[in-house]
Amino acid sequence: MAADEPQPAKKLKLEAKPLRQNILFGMGNPLLDICAIVDKDFLCKYGLKTNDQILADEKHKGLFDELVSKFKVEYRAGGSTQNSVKVAQWMIQQPHKVATFFGCIGRDKFGDILKEKAEEAHVDAHYYEQSEQPTGTCAACITGDNRSLVANLAAANCYRREKHLDLKENWQLVEKARVYYIAEAATFAREQGFETEDIKEIAKKAQRLPKVNKKRQRIIVFTQGKDDTIVATADNVTAYPVLDIKQDDIVDTNGAGDAFVGGFLSQLLYDQPLEECIRGGHYAANVIIRHSGCTFPETPDFH
Repeated sequence: MAADEPQPAKKLKLEAKPLRQNILFGMGNPLLDICAIVDKDFLCKYGLKTNDQILADEKHKGLFDELVSKFKVEYRAGGSTQNSVKVAQWMIQQPHKVATFFGCIGRDKFGDILKEKAEEAHVDAHYYEQSEQPTGTCAACITGDNRSLVANLAAANCYRREKHLDLKENWQLVEKARVYYIAEAATFAREQGFETEDIKEIAKKAQRLPKVNKKRQRIIVFTQGKDDTIVATADNVTAYPVLDIKQDDIVDTNGAGDAFVGGFLSQLLYDQPLEECIRGGHYAANVIIRHSGCTFPETPDFH
């Protein structure tokens, strides 16, 4: 090539800056998901309805052990926040242990299995282990295309800040994180006395609540299943449509909200714009509803 000939333009490949371990912190109720295909007699014995979600009471005391002894089961690390950090780790892939997770489990066989499953998901789980209550479990009783969920929080309700969070080695992990996620199950608008059921109005009111940290604005994100995701900033309220999916491709919508959070957080950690965080959340949720439970393929196909 002659010296005066134009040089071909070089293509620059822009790659996201690698993340470090423990940059994301999650805290919540860890549950061991126990999934099995059961018969109708099993549902009737424990008064379960198809496609229902309930908290276990006294009559469900023997359900979990019977499920394990009578049927072929699959175990998964579950619970809302733990699901979200699992999905965030899956979206990020490397390095492992991007997320730290705190919660309470029992010193029992289910607790040992939960620790194994969290490790398989590459989540850096540091559980507070106690002997007062057994490890929290969620039975997913599958019949055909239907599933009945029975959650027994048990040890998940026994977390003690002074015995775990306040320990120096654990608090160092909290300080090491840059992004924090803790799920709340309460109906936010009712608790705040907003007196409206309009989702955009609720988002707007929530965004304007008093905020201690004035260095950055609050962003409110509300998911609505198949309906638009609502995002409120100080400037406006925007509706983002979810990804289209054929009804026949939907396997299980349980965990879709947790997956959205995980996908959103994965892009937030890369300091992506808000729109890209939403896109990551919609992608993750779209993948999860094509699988049974909060499960996913080995690697994501998110670009």
